[in-house]
Amino acid sequence: MLDLDRLGFAYDPGHWLFRGVSHRVAEGEVLTVLGPNGRGKTTLLRCLVGLASPTEGAVAVRAAGATGAVGFVPQQHHTAFAYRTLDMVLMGRTRHLGPLASPGRRDRGLALAAMERVGIGHLADRDYPTLSGGERQLVLLARAIAGDGRVLVLDEPAAALDLRNQGRVLHLLRGLADEGRSVVMTTHHPDHALEVADTAMLMFGGSDVRVGPAAELLTDAAVGELYGVRAHSLVLDAGGVSRRVLVTRFDQEVHP
Repeated sequence: MLDLDRLGFAYDPGHWLFRGVSHRVAEGEVLTVLGPNGRGKTTLLRCLVGLASPTEGAVAVRAAGATGAVGFVPQQHHTAFAYRTLDMVLMGRTRHLGPLASPGRRDRGLALAAMERVGIGHLADRDYPTLSGGERQLVLLARAIAGDGRVLVLDEPAAALDLRNQGRVLHLLRGLADEGRSVVMTTHHPDHALEVADTAMLMFGGSDVRVGPAAELLTDAAVGELYGVRAHSLVLDAGGVSRRVLVTRFDQEVHP
């Protein structure tokens, strides 16, 4: 699990990007973080994985037998070297290896299995820099899965993907949570949160950070207030299963 205890971050004293963020992400929970650009979503994730230090508050990772086992999938990633895609995924196994040890047959098998699970097994021998942005995103997700982190933190994991792969990734993340992992992801799509999340975090700015059950928190009014556009809920019935989706009118801005 992942504990966020009164997290706050300010680039300049007194100018809080966010403050007072508290939540315990349980095993098996998907938390989605939503908010306009510049409200601190990526900075929050960087604090969660140790790439940035919060100005106040603390983060604690508690995973049975794997303290600190966090897999991170950034939104953008570039490398100066032409690694093979399989080698990029194998890097997720690094923390399981001893000093100066090389990945073995088991590590390679886990990496290949992670690639197949994400749907990119056919890219194993491609050079990573030659892949599209969406394909690279899938490689990084496979790397995190291969690392067997009990906590997965992902920055807009579906942002560069086509519609089919968006659905694949969302349901893969839901499946990973159902296996007992804690999943934290950012998204600009409330529908993605409604599809897979247990909990939503809405970052309105400063101390106004709201956390609650995704289905209850993501109302038309809240989404409209958050993004400054009008949102309308529709209930779809597919095969006897009803689900709510949000339709946004981009030509109807909400002015404060």
